[in-house]
Amino acid sequence: MNRRRFLQVSSAAGVALCAAGPFAARAQDQPKRVGLIGCGWYGKSDLCRLIQVAPVEVVSLCDVDSDMLSGAAELIASRQKSKKKPRLHKDYREMLAEKDLDVVLVATPDHWHALAMIAAVQSGADVYVQKPVSVDVREGQAMFSAARKHQRVVQVGLERRSTPHLMEARNDIVQAGKLGTVGLVEICCYYHMRATQNPPDTDAPANLDYEMWTGPAPLRPYNKLVHPRGWRAFMEYGNGIVGDMCVHMFDMTRWMLGLGWPVSVSSSGGILVDKKSKANISDTQTVVFDYDGLQVVWQHRSWGDAPDPRYAWAATFYGDKGTLKASVNSYDFIPNGNGTALHRDFVNESDKYPEDRTERDLEINCASGNRGQMRDFMSCVASRGRPVADIEEGYISTSSCILANLSMKLGRSLRWDSHAGQVAGDAEANALLRRPYRAPWTHPEPGLV
Repeated sequence: MNRRRFLQVSSAAGVALCAAGPFAARAQDQPKRVGLIGCGWYGKSDLCRLIQVAPVEVVSLCDVDSDMLSGAAELIASRQKSKKKPRLHKDYREMLAEKDLDVVLVATPDHWHALAMIAAVQSGADVYVQKPVSVDVREGQAMFSAARKHQRVVQVGLERRSTPHLMEARNDIVQAGKLGTVGLVEICCYYHMRATQNPPDTDAPANLDYEMWTGPAPLRPYNKLVHPRGWRAFMEYGNGIVGDMCVHMFDMTRWMLGLGWPVSVSSSGGILVDKKSKANISDTQTVVFDYDGLQVVWQHRSWGDAPDPRYAWAATFYGDKGTLKASVNSYDFIPNGNGTALHRDFVNESDKYPEDRTERDLEINCASGNRGQMRDFMSCVASRGRPVADIEEGYISTSSCILANLSMKLGRSLRWDSHAGQVAGDAEANALLRRPYRAPWTHPEPGLV
């Protein structure tokens, strides 16, 4: 995408979403005070992208791993304008008790998203929370309820909605009608991302408060696969590859096509190949999100080859006029007949943001989308508008993926009643919409937070 086209797309999106003008005017006078809960890989990445695009002062960091916390403090002090080190906290409740934060970023493991996000909006902060928003459906409902009750802006880290080349594909191909009638979307992930090791359990390292890290989740014996970053291999802390990767492509599909809740969700799969690993998430799974006349079909395999290595984590939109393949790296439009094929790569902004080149573990192909998501968020913090990945959108996309796992567990299709907020005519499925919490933590209830 050339610079002119990128600016056109970004400008149009900003006007349509939140009218960035008020933010631009106010932000120069009053930098927002920011805190981060969860100082691991994506927490630091999100915070660094925010520092790049908005006049903020990071005043607080929180993590239960003292090494991770101190490392984040050094990084943020080097990156923010004031060069000041933020205050350091091990308990997010102590951080929020300061009552001096305008914005809180939540980038903990998934099982902590709900309690941290709800506490942050209760403290008066606007929140950027990573996807998936929750580990169960009732958590997501409580998060949505809390955001509206406390009138807070809550943006979810579903940044495909702010990724320049994907915004172009949505505007110039999908909404322009170049696909025609879309009857099927195939979404997938064929990355070999599932842990394959089976190391012994050990004592937790001294730098980690494992009791607090576990929080409301079941207390497993500590294993080095879990921390840092390996927790995604265990259903106790998330929802597997569907909750981690499908949620992105499913949400992108909903955004591109203007879809809400699926009518029904069905799924099958399990641990079919890699039975030796300690990981307990599925290595193979298929999901059908049915929209009555349109099906969105997910498949992941953490083994074998991808059908198209260029689009190993992607969405393919099949229309009667053409096909669109879209990923974080690029998109390809293939018309039926004599139309013009189109290809775009992701926008690399490392010339404008040279620190991207040296930042540890930065996904350079995602950086422009992350920045766009932060710009949209901060525009809405100023205007009090709804961000592009508002908590309601995050709740829908996350809960649909959770329903997929419940369908696989129960062995039947689940029909969702979006008005009642439950599965239609299925008491057993509805009992699984809320996971048990480990004492002394209390599960949040919609309407009571």
